[in-house]
Amino acid sequence: MSLNEINVDLLRDFLVGGCAFLCENKEKVNALNVFPVPDGDTGTNMSLTMTSAVKDLAGQNTIDKMVTSLSNGALMGARGNSGVILSQIFRGFASGLEGETIVTAKSFGNALQRGVDLAYKSVMKPVEGTILTVSRAVAKGAAAAAENSDDILYVLEQAIEAGSVALANTPNQLPVLKEAGVVDAGGQGYLLILHGGLKALQGEDFSDFAVMSGGAMVNPAVKKEEKEIVYGYCTEVLIKGHKLPVDLIRTYLSRQDGDCLLVVGSEDLVKVHFHTNKPYKVLEYGLKYGTLHDIKIENMRDQHSELTDDFFKIEEEPKIPAVPCGVIAIANGDGLGELFTSLGAAEIICGGQTMNPSAEDLLNAIDKVHAEEIVILPNNSNIILTAEQAKKMAKKPVHVLPTKFITQGIGAMLGFNAEVSGEENAAAMAECMAEIKSGEVTFAVRNSTFEGKEITAGDILGLQEGAIVTVGKEVETVLADLLTHMVTDDSSLISFYYGNDLTEEDANALIEKVTADYGNLDIEIHCGGQPLYYFLVSVE
Repeated sequence: MSLNEINVDLLRDFLVGGCAFLCENKEKVNALNVFPVPDGDTGTNMSLTMTSAVKDLAGQNTIDKMVTSLSNGALMGARGNSGVILSQIFRGFASGLEGETIVTAKSFGNALQRGVDLAYKSVMKPVEGTILTVSRAVAKGAAAAAENSDDILYVLEQAIEAGSVALANTPNQLPVLKEAGVVDAGGQGYLLILHGGLKALQGEDFSDFAVMSGGAMVNPAVKKEEKEIVYGYCTEVLIKGHKLPVDLIRTYLSRQDGDCLLVVGSEDLVKVHFHTNKPYKVLEYGLKYGTLHDIKIENMRDQHSELTDDFFKIEEEPKIPAVPCGVIAIANGDGLGELFTSLGAAEIICGGQTMNPSAEDLLNAIDKVHAEEIVILPNNSNIILTAEQAKKMAKKPVHVLPTKFITQGIGAMLGFNAEVSGEENAAAMAECMAEIKSGEVTFAVRNSTFEGKEITAGDILGLQEGAIVTVGKEVETVLADLLTHMVTDDSSLISFYYGNDLTEEDANALIEKVTADYGNLDIEIHCGGQPLYYFLVSVE
């Protein structure tokens, strides 16, 4: 079998096939996480980015329209560092095919190279041994093969082979990969996309694959048409609990009457979006496993009527002048959200570890905040690139303060003043952030060797500035040891934020024990309510 050109329908098949194959194998990518803590999942972030990229390909009848939709969807849906880099790869790939009526082996290889070029430019300090390295090898393999053959299937096979060799070599480029005994997760995810695309071009049928993105569920093989609203209530809810069965919740709801189902999250927090005529069933089922939060049920028939019937239009209220600057903070935990709000943040996005918001989520928040300029606090190293991407797409000035930890974000808020410019705030908040030492106490999700430390799944881990500094079997001993690394002679304040695995009584008792030798320091205790982390700690 050979294939000398790809038309618009085959290009759609290639992209949807790649997305479907990645989604099917995302847990294999997640398992490659080198850090043993409950971290943002590369496979999940890449699959959500890819589903956003392909969700509107149905009905695009030219390659130009299709690659424009691909590029826009990838940019808006980018999540996590791996998702942002992937979005840039496909944005470059799309630009390489602009103006084409068919795709040849050479134009396909050129588009892959354009993707690599843009991805490298988008990262301030490119690191080899990552998805960047693998994508570059793929493009070189494709270009070399295209010099000798017009068969796109052959070119793609050679590209994947070259990428696979580069992927296998990533542990030799990044010691952290070699120590963990894994290859780069982002590079593996990218090859899965290409492999799925190849399968589609070879005739494998992915037409039943339903793409879920941003609460919408679309079959890319079917053109979208206006139709009567069958399921009238848009139902959204967050379920919080312990060991939440995400797959079981998704399976149960998929068997109920409804559409546009989205179930994502972790064992501690699950977000559900569902169009149904019986929203109470969603809430009843969620209560079996945990507590319900941020419940929103909207009658879509009423919304449709309001959009189309001028009779119900209401005169706009007088506009209130926008404040000079507003803050958007990303945080996961009721207590943390309330704390940021009390410190002056205008908008809180629920997210963090394992739940990275997309660029579209950030853009929606930027539009929502009634301020002339915005400061974004990502509060997670895996969200900074997404925030930078949203900044470039925003219609108002945005400043991204590169906070890697919640405690840095809280410290930064002490320098915020809504009445001065975003630039002034960014500078003042950065100074406050610099005064903070950040620590975390969490648990290991798998056996690992990290920086010479033997770690067993379930061990308690103490981290300072993201690096594992202590490992133990008990939260108390690890927290006490972590403080010895963080507290110095010039320290004056220790702040603790306890998570949803601890009661207030237990947290206070534990902190009293571990701070017995720090009587000369001020101690603050807050309920953070965060999942996955027993304690977040800051020292000033």
